[in-house]
Amino acid sequence: MTSKVQVVDGLSLVRGIPLADEQGVGALTLGGYVREIKERYGPRQAAVFRIGDTVESWTYDELYERSVEVAQALIASGVGKGARVGIVATNRLEFLSCVFGTGLAGGVASPISTFNTATELETVLKMAAPTVILLERGVLKKDFAVMLAEIEPAVATAKPGEIISLKFPFLRHVATINSEETVGAVEGWSAWRARGAAIPRALVDATAASVAPSDPGVLLFSSGSTGKSKGILSANRGVCLQMWRWAQWYNTDPAHPPRTWSANGFFWSGNFASAMGATLSAGGTLVLQRWFDAKEALWLMEKERATMPIAWPHQWAQLTAEPSFATTDLSSLIYVDALTPLAQHPTVTSAWREPAQAYGNTETFTLISVFGSGTPPEVSLKSHGEPTAGASIKIVDPLTGHIVPVGERGEIAVKGPTVMMGYVGIPVDESMDDEGFLRTNDGGYVDAEGRLFWEGRLNDIIKTGGANVSPLEIDEVIRGCSGVKVSQTVGVPDELLGELVVTCIVPHEGAALTEEAIRAFAKEKLASYKLPRRVLFFNEGDVALTGTAKIKTADLRKLATERLEAETA
Repeated sequence: MTSKVQVVDGLSLVRGIPLADEQGVGALTLGGYVREIKERYGPRQAAVFRIGDTVESWTYDELYERSVEVAQALIASGVGKGARVGIVATNRLEFLSCVFGTGLAGGVASPISTFNTATELETVLKMAAPTVILLERGVLKKDFAVMLAEIEPAVATAKPGEIISLKFPFLRHVATINSEETVGAVEGWSAWRARGAAIPRALVDATAASVAPSDPGVLLFSSGSTGKSKGILSANRGVCLQMWRWAQWYNTDPAHPPRTWSANGFFWSGNFASAMGATLSAGGTLVLQRWFDAKEALWLMEKERATMPIAWPHQWAQLTAEPSFATTDLSSLIYVDALTPLAQHPTVTSAWREPAQAYGNTETFTLISVFGSGTPPEVSLKSHGEPTAGASIKIVDPLTGHIVPVGERGEIAVKGPTVMMGYVGIPVDESMDDEGFLRTNDGGYVDAEGRLFWEGRLNDIIKTGGANVSPLEIDEVIRGCSGVKVSQTVGVPDELLGELVVTCIVPHEGAALTEEAIRAFAKEKLASYKLPRRVLFFNEGDVALTGTAKIKTADLRKLATERLEAETA
């Protein structure tokens, strides 16, 4: 354990080391960050983007120069300190220059999910209130320029720079980052960037220098398993701290900086910090893929000699199921978790473990507790880490808000330098308690050594036959069963037991799974009271998956209840 982690007076209140004692952290504004990585790693390759035979890559020097160009155009487009810039794009080179260019211009970068429907995009843009929107055209079956024009017809009829929108009253400019075509108010990439030609670099430097670490830096929108999206505003300091920290949590070798492949969107805090941030902070290279396609992903890993793959659990199974998996040369992989399917590939040898024993959310811009890669198992146990530097975690009674004794279960509440500034449109006092802690609605406990044990959402914990059952534990086991793409366990009301443990599964295409087989698989690793009483199978069309392959719990519980009631009838 870290000797400076404090457990306060036998209560479930634990504190990480003082922020001032943290090592390995650099600039704490987005503009300062991109300048610092440029100064550290200048001629190294920062990112590479392949589509077929077309290859484009940027060095750290080039990343900085492209970011300055974007900053100049943003300043010319009226972006001032604190103005928001909507970035609707997949993982591509321009995404990087848009984010860091916004930071250099003093604005707030607002990456927006490309999974959004037109209705969701309209809702998010109204909340974000951007001055400028930078968007990508041609994302799978979506054209976001067309979608935006359908949402707001003024975009189709106005000229560039002449938008008058009652839906988006702060909007002044829209540009497409991957097209030179100007359509209505949507300006081509080169034409929009040319707006910044008259803006001196000295003004960019002065603008970037005026930004404080405490100023807002990034606005993200949650896409979790419950309820409507929320706008989550983070300070520059919190975002940059996490980008520097992830490079340390991964514990990569400075002699072999990561070449990181991931197709998961940078518009989520996880990939923003753990893939983009960790790689750039270590002087590595981002191997960019616009969206997940297993065949292309394997080809990119081989072609670009990737050393670190970052994927969600359901993507591992798709990679191994891809026909080209067996013949792909993955021998370059170094930082691949030894327990993931990729580590079992005949060309891969890995004993490395990712820092998976951790807890956090978008509101904490990823982790607020963690054990870094290489932590001995006798230290980490099966916990979810210890508090990060400057962070405090307390466990409170969900009803009274009082801190409970060490070891008792309750609601996790967190405070620290990476906790959000607040939700857009919601007063801070409605999301934080009187001591400034964020009540997470997650359940868990801390032990006497300051380790956090997370047990899932309070309203998701299943109370069956007098026992509390964590659906997370059940799903972790069942996802290891071949053919399971998504597993999510819920509690369905039951007169006898209170709640019935029901596991809902979306199988991989062609997988022959049965309820008996799933129960038999789970029985080997789960106590009898944790075994799902029923296993239900759904097609992807039956349930609405989020971009992170989650199902909204309330929706799934309703579906499962209806399915079981129909069987009884």
